[in-house]
Amino acid sequence: MHVQEWLDSVPAVAVYALVGLVIGLESLGIPLPGEIVLVSAALLSSQHSEINPLILGACASLGAIVGDSIGYAIGRKGGRPLLAWLGRKFPKHFGEGHIATAERSFEKWGMWAVFFGRFIALLRIFAGPLAGVLHMPYWKFLIANVLGGIVWAGGTTAVVYYVGIVAEDWLKRFSYFGLAAAVLVGLGSMLLVRRRAQKAAAEREAAGRETPAETVPAAE
Repeated sequence: MHVQEWLDSVPAVAVYALVGLVIGLESLGIPLPGEIVLVSAALLSSQHSEINPLILGACASLGAIVGDSIGYAIGRKGGRPLLAWLGRKFPKHFGEGHIATAERSFEKWGMWAVFFGRFIALLRIFAGPLAGVLHMPYWKFLIANVLGGIVWAGGTTAVVYYVGIVAEDWLKRFSYFGLAAAVLVGLGSMLLVRRRAQKAAAEREAAGRETPAETVPAAE
């Protein structure tokens, strides 16, 4: 069943709870379609007055902030062994190349990697746990987490809601285009990150082959 049609069949309170839960779990580090669920619910709120977009945006923001904070705590406690375990269990999402790409982003951007990572589908599952593993100061993480959660979740809700109001008749007939666009954006960002991850893995492998030759001690 179409995601929006399914959301239309449940009470407003359940929609708020579902959106907050899915986004929270995704932010915690579990690969879930949080962006698709949020876009669908926001579009639905523009067509049904019983779903308040302000409450929806607040629930989505809260889920994003709390989920990322729990992910940070888990990552700080589990450390790199946690990443290694996740890599074995979910190689498509937590492979060495993906983790290396995310780490370079954190080294380059620091706390802003948490903020901007919110807008990239695959990086959303890394931000909290990886910030904890790298022992980013919590106050820096919290600022970026709160700002990123509000701007991404609240902004997405507001944009989709007002687009739905302006083009209600068109969206009622062709609402699946909105979901298709969200899916394409998500897939595009995922492919971009995956390509960078593969490149990083190739560079690490090449460096590993060169290291033994470089570290051979000179004969006395």
